[in-house]
Amino acid sequence: MFNRDYNENPFIVIWELTRACQLKCLHCRAEAQYHRHPLELTFEEGKKLIDDIYEMDNPMLVFTGGDPLMRPDVFDIAEYAVKKGVRVSMTPSATPNVTKEAIQKAKEVGLARWAFSLDGPTAEIHDHFRGTNGSFDLTMNAIRYLHELEIPIQINTVISRYNVDVLEDMEKLVEELDCVLWSVFFLVPTGRGKETDMISPVEHEQVFQWLYQLSKRVPFDIKTTAAQHYRRVVIQQKMRENKDQERAIHYEDALMKGMTGQIDGLGRAPKGVNDGNGFVFISHIGDVYPSGLLPVKAGNVRTTPLADIYRDSPIFRDLRNPDKYKGKCGVCEFRNVCGGSRSRAYAMTGDYMESEPFCVYIPKAMRKQKENA
Repeated sequence: MFNRDYNENPFIVIWELTRACQLKCLHCRAEAQYHRHPLELTFEEGKKLIDDIYEMDNPMLVFTGGDPLMRPDVFDIAEYAVKKGVRVSMTPSATPNVTKEAIQKAKEVGLARWAFSLDGPTAEIHDHFRGTNGSFDLTMNAIRYLHELEIPIQINTVISRYNVDVLEDMEKLVEELDCVLWSVFFLVPTGRGKETDMISPVEHEQVFQWLYQLSKRVPFDIKTTAAQHYRRVVIQQKMRENKDQERAIHYEDALMKGMTGQIDGLGRAPKGVNDGNGFVFISHIGDVYPSGLLPVKAGNVRTTPLADIYRDSPIFRDLRNPDKYKGKCGVCEFRNVCGGSRSRAYAMTGDYMESEPFCVYIPKAMRKQKENA
């Protein structure tokens, strides 16, 4: 795990079991529908996919959707994966499908963790973002069930203009709910997500600074998604805090090579992942993408093994080469550890190799060039 080569094998695989979902979230990447697609991967195809995933050095596997619970065979698929030795997590939607019996079944099957979305500290904010009245109450009930059954809880929150002003209240709620991980997503305008729902580049930077300070005092872990430039903020903060110059230089060298983060009991990556770089997404019909937020198809598992697509697709190979990044990302001294959100670059410019458009940092090379000029 520590020596995993992202050119060969991903750290995490996301499988969209179905696009069916009862919610109508404003930011929904999948633009989920109420009914299942007739061409979804079958149970047998799913078992073959799990076999292939396991052979790729057994990465983490996350079932997502839509709502995974809209598939009647979801626990059969999960049981097959767990018996194979795969670490499986699931991100169901907070709907009436999330019963105590369903969660008990997940525990019996051996799912490692459940993750629920909570996008505001109040029902008014959360339900508006999720497009469904009552979603907040259903989520809180589901979390109570998880506590009763002693299943670890992950809270997912999408940062948007709807909740950026109440993040301190949100953090207090997350702490009260006794979760093990707060996974903070930064909105990417794809699917139903709109550019007007995003926070500004300056607000991104402010939230990053706040998250770093928060991470030093809360009992839960914090992970960011579609916010690769948060890693740059962490590096800068740690360098300022480190009084020992020799240790600081050693630390900076390790970070610049991309060896950030650490493995813990929850399966955190030893180095940062990015779209197509340690990360791969399989759609409900078997299409393979660098991530669910980067809708550039690289193949389909019905016709090509997942390992071949991940390792050999020109799309994936480009995404794993920071020297091919364009604009300021291409000359940034943090490109090996950050790289910016390739999804957001694509959503905003149409080119997934372009610069992260919501990063305020000016690379050293560009500053020196300006000084020389």
